[in-house]
Amino acid sequence: MSPTRRIGRALRRTPLLAGLPREVAVLTGVAFCVALGFGILIPVLPVFARTFDVTALQASAVISVFALVRFATSPLAGGLVDRLGERTVMSSGLLIVAASSAAAGFSQTYLQLLLLRGIGGLGSSMFTVSAMALLLRVVDSDQRGRASGAFQGGFLLGGVAGPAVGGLVVAWSIRAPFFVYAATLLMAATVALVFLARTRLHDLEHQVAKGDENRLEQLREALKDRAYQAALTVNLVTGFVVFGLRASAVPLFVTEGLGRSASISGIGFLAAAGVQAVLLLPAGRMADTQGRRKALLFGTIGTSIGMLVLTLSDVAANGWGTAAVGGTALFFLAMAIQGAAGAFLGSAPAAVVGDIMGGRRGGIVVATFQMMSDVGAITGPLLAGLLVDMFDFDWAFAAGAALCLAAVTLVVRMPETLHRTRKPAIA
Repeated sequence: MSPTRRIGRALRRTPLLAGLPREVAVLTGVAFCVALGFGILIPVLPVFARTFDVTALQASAVISVFALVRFATSPLAGGLVDRLGERTVMSSGLLIVAASSAAAGFSQTYLQLLLLRGIGGLGSSMFTVSAMALLLRVVDSDQRGRASGAFQGGFLLGGVAGPAVGGLVVAWSIRAPFFVYAATLLMAATVALVFLARTRLHDLEHQVAKGDENRLEQLREALKDRAYQAALTVNLVTGFVVFGLRASAVPLFVTEGLGRSASISGIGFLAAAGVQAVLLLPAGRMADTQGRRKALLFGTIGTSIGMLVLTLSDVAANGWGTAAVGGTALFFLAMAIQGAAGAFLGSAPAAVVGDIMGGRRGGIVVATFQMMSDVGAITGPLLAGLLVDMFDFDWAFAAGAALCLAAVTLVVRMPETLHRTRKPAIA
């Protein structure tokens, strides 16, 4: 038996992947490779951009353009998935990001860097939409929660390991992270091309071919489904709170609000990631056995509580002494709560989308779902910065809690989709 086959079997025997189709292990490995390279590159990007004598705003735009292009091209990626199939679009997207990243490493001007990062955003949208669409098609209904959790676990572990490895890579050269990122993406593309079973995908495509004629009608019908509405809103909350507001405001809050070193912020994020990793398996299992709705309630209510505790940590920091010991303790508690809630938000919403697709190709449905997270990630930092400038950090955190509570109301109203046996009228 080849080493790669032995590794694949070992992966599928891990608790998070045990009993799931082979494709889930492959996609989890691909997610890890992508997140590892991304985590290595991201901390370096603004610093590298500044070597071209640009402003801080222009340096930040190098990061923003990637997300903006990914958001704008998600509908295109969904259409390509419906026309060409998930595996083709996924591998093509990975190769586009790899090529653009390697080329960006040779950038001689700021505009070259900005353009190449934008091209990378196109490839990223192709990868994320196609990978999620494929994941939701290859598993049965009672496996979608665990499969989504495993996929998110690959991103989580890669995202934690990336910055740690990045410090060593930057010591070699400030351009080196671009080439390492390209290498991890090439590795991911190779894994996807070699290990995704062609015959299994062909069989699935044949089974659902008759339901793939009108994609816009498919999306219109999905948007009428209260479960899909809830999943979209929850993904918006995830992007707004986790990838947007928390990522932008928390580091500033730790240094300016709590008066602590930046390392405290890093420890807080690490704690959140650790708790989330531990709970991914139980969260996915709950979604698959006790229902998507219950898992979504755990995730949205937990995130809201976490944001409220974060709000209290700012109040405590302002009133409990110069050392802000009470505020720091509440900060760590808030990050741990949000990490626990993140485990449920990483599995249940995607499982709902899979239930609605019912095994059909649903590139446009998945693309719309993914776009909501991008909307939140783009608007979250802007609103957080505005509220901090006008009022204080506690206002920004309270806004995140309010949005989470709004999502809770939609989750309470949604029908359970776990045991939905009929094919939804979206084909």
